[in-house]
Amino acid sequence: MAGRLLLVCRLLMRDLRRHRTETVLLLVAITAATATLTLGLTLNELVTRPYERTRAATAGPDLVVETGFTGPRALDALAPLTTLPGVSEHSGPYPLAFLALTVRDTTVRVIVEGRDGTPAAVNRPAVTDGTWVRPDGVVVERTFADALGMRLGDTVRVGGHPLHVTGFAVTAARPVYPQVHWHLPGSNLVEKGGLVWVDGRDIAALAGDQPRSYTLNLRLTDPAAGADIVDPSGGNPRFRGWSFRSAQDIANSSGRQNGQAETALVVGSWLLTGLAVVGVAGIVAGRVIARRRRVGLLKAVGAGPAVIAAVHLVEYLVIALAAAGAGLATGWLAAPLLFRPSAGFVGSAGLDPPLRVVVTATAFALAIAVAATLGPVVRAAATSTTHALADAPTPPRRRRWAIRLSRRLPTALLIGVRVNARRPHRARLVTVNTLITTAALAAVLTILAQDDDPLNLGYSELPDPRNERTLQAMVIVAGVACFLALLNTIVSTWTAVLDTRHPLAVARALGATPVQAGVGLAVAQLLPAVPGVAAGIPLGIGLYLFFDGERYPPAAWTLSTAFGVLLAVALVTAIPAVAAARRPVADTLRSAVT
Repeated sequence: MAGRLLLVCRLLMRDLRRHRTETVLLLVAITAATATLTLGLTLNELVTRPYERTRAATAGPDLVVETGFTGPRALDALAPLTTLPGVSEHSGPYPLAFLALTVRDTTVRVIVEGRDGTPAAVNRPAVTDGTWVRPDGVVVERTFADALGMRLGDTVRVGGHPLHVTGFAVTAARPVYPQVHWHLPGSNLVEKGGLVWVDGRDIAALAGDQPRSYTLNLRLTDPAAGADIVDPSGGNPRFRGWSFRSAQDIANSSGRQNGQAETALVVGSWLLTGLAVVGVAGIVAGRVIARRRRVGLLKAVGAGPAVIAAVHLVEYLVIALAAAGAGLATGWLAAPLLFRPSAGFVGSAGLDPPLRVVVTATAFALAIAVAATLGPVVRAAATSTTHALADAPTPPRRRRWAIRLSRRLPTALLIGVRVNARRPHRARLVTVNTLITTAALAAVLTILAQDDDPLNLGYSELPDPRNERTLQAMVIVAGVACFLALLNTIVSTWTAVLDTRHPLAVARALGATPVQAGVGLAVAQLLPAVPGVAAGIPLGIGLYLFFDGERYPPAAWTLSTAFGVLLAVALVTAIPAVAAARRPVADTLRSAVT
């Protein structure tokens, strides 16, 4: 047992040193798919962790209460809540006004909360830039300020009154823009808007004739109790029209901003899994072909199928583990840079991904390696010793219909058809490769074709950050898909060149020119790409419309994409194929004899 383990380890180190290019290609293919999955799994963490840190930094409340009343009646209704059993601390009630804010030419809904300079025991918004509230000044919630392009010192109009922007702040007492729960006093109809804080002495002048509402922040001895502290039955008529927001409700509402982008990345990662499997399978197939003689030698000295399989599988599993670490680190560190979902919070998600993300990414990478390598490795282990030692080309399968069909074809097309007839498995990999790539591109075209659905903020419309993040996520998926598809096409061409060196040498000995042989190899890659492109367009469109949207992309877009993918396949495969076909025929045939 120890001797076999030593053999496997020595062959592993030898292969990693001698085949560095192929090892890097395998590493890149699995890393790209794993990183995309990590991005999708990370988006929720990018909100959850910074929100908890913001709660700690701002003494965030466990429960925020607003009544359905205004004025003194609201104050009277909130006062008993501060002495309820289970309430340890509170702040407020603070006055609220639901007004409009104008900056430059944009007017939007805004919740105006009156505060003073005294630090509160519960809910102390953290100022990230500038200073806290002061007379004739306004502090703007940071994501709201980013959306409107505000800067310190800007003059805005709140309720028709000019105020100077003195600072930007974050809070854990309300969801981030635009889900701040704006509503008219006494109404339960919630609208989208922003949040600002002003000096409590200014809010009466800003609100004018509007009756003021009030908000109360509670710290509970049992944070999980939530609204049950106030309304244990959950249906007391006394609290009809009231608003209760627990810390978990606020975190969930903020996290929903990334829901569509998270779905796009997770679904995209499964598409990229197909591309990664295709790429790894192509590389493995080429390496198994190149190592047929070594398989024969191992069998000749007594190695059984289990040892042969272990020699091959261990190498790919080690590469998959390395790719899992690289993809996990890349996705986790890139997510906040690409999406910046925590602009409304302080702190970041940190450098330590949660265990579930680590386990999922590692299992994902190993599954790609096993799915792509198991078939070729099992076939190699089952190869007879004499056949492996001879390292002879696999004889083609004679099919009468294929012979009749190809008999009258031009030489280059005939070579391409025969190459695919010899290796239908490789042709299917090319079809899957182009299908997934085209589907990703078609999905991006479909989202671009949708009507822009901006945020209705009452008086103006602004771009919806959810749509922007979804498009950004799909562009990332499409970009990684194109990169992997390019990698897979190069690998597929290299594998075809390696596998068809003897048949092409015979074809050239019988009169085919190097150009015809090279073009034939390129045609062998292009022919199975056509059905992949044809099926990928409707697949990508349907996949996006299944989750969202209702408009199809223009026909000109889809046709241009289809021809562009086929042209890219033709160019990427033709150049190396023609170059490889120029190897002298005598050298190739001589290597077959020896």
